Amino acid sequence: MRQLLPGHGASRGSALGRARVRLPHVLDVAEERIPADAVEDELQRLHAAIDVVRDEMRVLRQRLHGALAQEVGEFLDLHALLLDDPELLHGLDDLIRTGRYTADYALRLQRDRIAGVFKGMDDAYMRSRIEDIDQVIGRIHAALHRRATEVRGLAGDILVTDNVAPAELAQLQAQGVMAVVTAGGSALSHTAILARSLHVPLVVGAVQALMKVNDGDVLAVDGTSGLVVVEPNAEDLRGHRARMRDQVRERRQLNRLRREPTRTLDGVDIKLWANAESRADVAEAHALGAAGVGLYRTEFLFLQRNELPDEEEQFRAYRDVVLGMTGRTVTIRTLDLGADKADRSGLVLDDEPNPALGLRGVRLSLARDALFRTQLRAIVRASGYGPVRVLVPMISCREEIIAVRTMLREVLAEVRKEGQEVAETLPLGAMIEVPAAAIALPTFVGAVDFLSVGTNDLIQYLLAADRNNEALGDVYTPLHPALIRLLHGVIRIAHKRNKPIAVCGEMAGDSTFAPMLLALGLSEFSLHPNTLLELRRAIRGFDLAALRAKAPALVRARDRNAIEGWLRSVGAT
Repeated sequence: MRQLLPGHGASRGSALGRARVRLPHVLDVAEERIPADAVEDELQRLHAAIDVVRDEMRVLRQRLHGALAQEVGEFLDLHALLLDDPELLHGLDDLIRTGRYTADYALRLQRDRIAGVFKGMDDAYMRSRIEDIDQVIGRIHAALHRRATEVRGLAGDILVTDNVAPAELAQLQAQGVMAVVTAGGSALSHTAILARSLHVPLVVGAVQALMKVNDGDVLAVDGTSGLVVVEPNAEDLRGHRARMRDQVRERRQLNRLRREPTRTLDGVDIKLWANAESRADVAEAHALGAAGVGLYRTEFLFLQRNELPDEEEQFRAYRDVVLGMTGRTVTIRTLDLGADKADRSGLVLDDEPNPALGLRGVRLSLARDALFRTQLRAIVRASGYGPVRVLVPMISCREEIIAVRTMLREVLAEVRKEGQEVAETLPLGAMIEVPAAAIALPTFVGAVDFLSVGTNDLIQYLLAADRNNEALGDVYTPLHPALIRLLHGVIRIAHKRNKPIAVCGEMAGDSTFAPMLLALGLSEFSLHPNTLLELRRAIRGFDLAALRAKAPALVRARDRNAIEGWLRSVGAT
């Protein structure tokens, strides 16, 4: 029987397929004890299962590349850290040794114990990590019974579930799953961001889906409107076919823009940079006509390793990116690593109570002088193969950027003295992602050569809202008057001092926000190559002078409704 299930569109696109329902994972294990002489065998069984899960995640991590290496890898790295967590492992061992519980029941007890601690925390970020605990415990439980932990999908399936992890989404897409519908989730989550990169239609917040959908039901999913139709009728099918025709037409139109300029209706050229973390990303950026690489993430070289990459390994990686852009500028961001990302080398602290506010970014680099100098040497050496800029993350004050510039000058002189070919100078930029940096920008703008605004963290810190917390989906938003005014001030200061400025966060890749950023004075965007053509098309449809004439009304907006009204007034979709 036909039913309409409302949700929230999180990744555009339409899909028609068979429903595959996956109920929420619950570790429902009865209490069971073992005799004393079986304890050692049970401990061996448990640790063998943990080793199996470690190997599974290591193999999956090695298979990732491009966008997946960044988006999915962070979650796998976190889960790998949990597998090595002493509290988890020692607690399991104690339950088996002293309580003589089976490994299965020990997993359940330890899961409930840790989840209870997390639920009692004041920090929303830490409370949200219960889902990661469940996924790791579920993998170990499956390994104990030699069950496959990978999600299996068939071509033509539409997964209906409570939630889906980024790693699962990547696997499902490779298996031919058409779309995903979740009862929970957020359009701002890592999963949603990855779904948009993979062009997998995703509907989140369809709260009735698990109650109303059965295995084998035919579903029509619209990832734009968030509407899910169960057992669609003839009219629904006609609507789906029309949307699919529109999608094919849109892809053809976008492909024609690959070699077209990013130029507004009134003839102003806008610069589109590409974010990258792999050679594949660099190749795609080059093919799409990106102005250069506006953000090359270096931390992937440091993750999931027992030792730090040396200068030679880093140099080769940076050199290959520079060569891949064939003369176009590459902006290399220095290490942005903290306790929120897995690190086995001992480089970062593993017990920080709030990693997002801890020793990360430039703070970590300046605290680890030898590490930072090694990275700067590798970057400087790569500058001999093409134009390179250095971008420093998490800047909050003038002293930090001065310290970095001093060290960069020393390294340049040192490498040049060794007889190596390097650039005369390397432009140095600061990321504006800490509200303090945005407010204090006049005090250090003269010490930098360019600026890049990281809106993901800037919004999170400005609004005190974790973007991965589903309960804060309406709070974490780019459409907040405080953000608009902060961006307006930062861009105005940059222009006044003739400093190039780009936005490199998720906001830059969403064409919905393009007229807003253009009106505020932005003329450089840095985004993932997957959305570059969509943004190019959007920009080519706007009259820049007309947008900037309407900027005062945008800056005066007092609430989200007013900002959304402004976007409608300029024709943003």
